[in-house]
Amino acid sequence: MKVIVAKKCGFCPGVRNAISTAEKILKEEKEVYSLGAIIHNDDVVERLADNGLKTVESIEEITSGTVLIRSHGAAPAQVARLRERGLNIVDATCVLVKRVQQIAEQLGNSGYEVVVMGDRNHPEVQAVVGCVADVMVIADESDVHNLPRNGKLGIVCQTTQTPEYFGRMVGAIIREGFGELKVINTLCKEAIKRQESAVQLCRKVDVMFVLGGLESANTRKLAELCKKYNNQTFHLQSWAKFDKRMVFGKSAAGVAAGASTPDRVISEFVEQLTALDSGCIARLADRKD
Repeated sequence: MKVIVAKKCGFCPGVRNAISTAEKILKEEKEVYSLGAIIHNDDVVERLADNGLKTVESIEEITSGTVLIRSHGAAPAQVARLRERGLNIVDATCVLVKRVQQIAEQLGNSGYEVVVMGDRNHPEVQAVVGCVADVMVIADESDVHNLPRNGKLGIVCQTTQTPEYFGRMVGAIIREGFGELKVINTLCKEAIKRQESAVQLCRKVDVMFVLGGLESANTRKLAELCKKYNNQTFHLQSWAKFDKRMVFGKSAAGVAAGASTPDRVISEFVEQLTALDSGCIARLADRKD
């Protein structure tokens, strides 16, 4: 089977930094915790866990040792609580996520009511919300009517959202006739490059595979985008989730991956898919069940 890999895929600089930071700390310290999954990829989290990284969801679970702030960041109040407990803190927050936090804080200090566009349940968004006293999260256009009509709005966006989403949401706010708006483009360029590369490829192939954690926001966005242009798109965590029926009657497959997907996952998938016997695919395609 012909397999084409998207020109831009796999680990982004922020994820690479978080993982390398974790690996370095694990070699130096005996007791290391991550406040939430360091990245949204189970394979990576499990590998680091095997090396001693303990992932916890609550600060109360940590009584001593070193705490790693994951790539998605943490709210200032959480960091303060960690310091109060006398814990050693290592910050692996993505620099772009840190930038969103700083911009939101600056907007709030300048008298703006801060609006964060994105998934309110995503840890990056929750960390940004924790940086500002007066803040609202809007997920889609139906939320716009909840925004305050008076005052000034300062708008930022979850880094892994798409330019299309960002533009649509800003347009919806403008159409509502709000007064003063300050809009800062906080989208991640690395995420955009992966989105553009994946969309270009999915239009050229019979079937498209998007690899990465099912909890990864940027990987889900990739899969959603590809699905718009190629309904034979599958979001898989790894080769272990592959089913030969996905390639029935197909001769060309595309492969893309989210920013938190390890190179080895991509390589294994491509090797296994390339080696798949075309005769077997044809026979499976002829089956009626």
